[in-house]
Amino acid sequence: MYQITFKVRGENRLVLAEPGMSLLDVAQNAGITIDAPCGGTGSCGKCRVLLLEGCLESEKSRHITEDEYEDGWRLACTSFVSGDAVIAVPASATAYEDSLSSDFTAKGKDLGKYAELQKKLSEAGIGFKRTFKTLTAKLPQPSLDDTMPDNERLTRYMRDKFRTERVEIPFVVLRKLPEVLRENDFTVKCMVELTTDRLLVFDVMPPGSQAFPCGIAIDIGTTSVSALLIDMEKGKILTAASVANRQIRYGADVIHRIVESAKPGGREALRKAIVEETLNPMIRNMCEEVGVPTSAVCRLSVAANTTMNHLFAGVYADPIRMEPYIPAFFEINPVPAGLLGLDAHPSARVIITPNVGSYVGGDITAGVLATLMWNDPQMTLFIDLGTNGELVLGNSEFMMSCACSAGPAFEGGEIVCGMRAADGAIEEVKIDKDTMEPTIKVIGEEGIPVGICGSGLIDAISELYRCGIINSRGQFIRAGKRVKRDSEGKGIYMLVPKEKTATGRGIFIDEADIDNFIRAKAAVFSAIRTMLSALSLEVENIERVIVAGGIGSGINMENAVRIGMLPNIPLEKYSYIGNSSLSGSCMALISQQAYEQILSIGRSMTYLELSTTPGYMDEFVAACFIPHTDETLFEIGG
Repeated sequence: MYQITFKVRGENRLVLAEPGMSLLDVAQNAGITIDAPCGGTGSCGKCRVLLLEGCLESEKSRHITEDEYEDGWRLACTSFVSGDAVIAVPASATAYEDSLSSDFTAKGKDLGKYAELQKKLSEAGIGFKRTFKTLTAKLPQPSLDDTMPDNERLTRYMRDKFRTERVEIPFVVLRKLPEVLRENDFTVKCMVELTTDRLLVFDVMPPGSQAFPCGIAIDIGTTSVSALLIDMEKGKILTAASVANRQIRYGADVIHRIVESAKPGGREALRKAIVEETLNPMIRNMCEEVGVPTSAVCRLSVAANTTMNHLFAGVYADPIRMEPYIPAFFEINPVPAGLLGLDAHPSARVIITPNVGSYVGGDITAGVLATLMWNDPQMTLFIDLGTNGELVLGNSEFMMSCACSAGPAFEGGEIVCGMRAADGAIEEVKIDKDTMEPTIKVIGEEGIPVGICGSGLIDAISELYRCGIINSRGQFIRAGKRVKRDSEGKGIYMLVPKEKTATGRGIFIDEADIDNFIRAKAAVFSAIRTMLSALSLEVENIERVIVAGGIGSGINMENAVRIGMLPNIPLEKYSYIGNSSLSGSCMALISQQAYEQILSIGRSMTYLELSTTPGYMDEFVAACFIPHTDETLFEIGG
């Protein structure tokens, strides 16, 4: 065994490692997050670390220059333990996690959109009846003449109070009931859920307790997790949070995660990464912020893609990636939080929004609820752009869905300087056609760039094409001080020089990045064309397009059309709604009817498997140009 010391975030972490282990595996096993969107194949170059002392067996990479290699720079995934070593993990390798963790909760965030969505759903006939209550119960004390047991004493009180015959006291409440009653002269504060057919006593507490029933709506994305903490009695959103999905160290996309989960001990490792390392710390921080115990969390709603749902629940997921692509479940009954290992009341129901297909999951059914397309006669195209691309086409009469293998480019994966939409990400780019000089906008108050996110990448590539700097194949055809050539003669456009970045490394876009992005945008556009063809519809039949996802604060639709990612229809038909999955999860949490509507959406939606659809690959190949091999599709009025 050798000693590996990681210097990360100003701390030293000593880890024992066996000879021949990859440095990335050593870090993962120690819980040290090093961004590796490619899953450790060496293709993305994000896991750059600095060898300070000792030795490693390391392969050379196109992502590290000769000078950098001599200085000690290595890729963690292609470096293997051969002795004791001291390794510095730079900010660039943890930038995504750091940017989210530094603003764990979103105080002051504009949460008005959820109230607006609730109003629209109410107008569509969805009810929002509040079922959770707190009350103080003063029970008659037992005596030799009144020997009724504690649980029946509380049950009788609740029956008389709420005129209901069915009262349930879970075992976890029964275990604490005798002490709480006797320590407080048989006066207790109770949290209850009252529905039409039963009353459930969630908790009993001393009468002065400040706890109140809470719920948490969660969106489990492949790369990040977002949540809302809600006062279930008042229907008020208390705070929001966003954190990195700690499964990221097992790969950026679902396929890498599934492969990892199928290894010995892998399924439990992936489950722990999302539950114990991601969700539970987030839940504890949110509850601590508003001053309630985690035991006050009495309901949770989870929206996630099909793979994330399986890994969250600890269910075998390997069949999802293999023909005929069969998941273990589409719908699943609410699960007690205790069974899932969540830091909440053990009896809290965890709602998991339903999947539709192997690659269209509960994040899409929840998102469709938020779009209201299920209640609108307009022909609507809904596109969720994240680590994968999911699409829904339809209206109140029918809906068809599909998923395209866009890869992680929209969230910065497989892009040398790419990152997710977090502080330090370049989200907007404009280029002067004459001077080729860029103007950028960076997420965050400091405005110091770390990398480029999806919306910025769309802008940059569109601008490079508009200015004639690259051709339709994504090759650099124009010279200038911003355009460099690597050792193989391939072009590089320098967006930000190294002295103006937070990492000390220049932020640039090269031809490999452009090629990866072209394939991603081609996957989206070809999926749209394939769905239209399957339904015998034309682009002109689309009456509105709703774009969701975490690729930036809002993409420039004109640029997305210019490069051939989105169809050439009037720009006023486009809108961006952000995280629709979290919005739908929130509504399912606070409304049983909203949850039932999501179930109905999932059951009624047709799933189109693109990989087996005739003509899809031809459409994809044709779209692998800027904007397309058929440029008439993007002519004005075309």
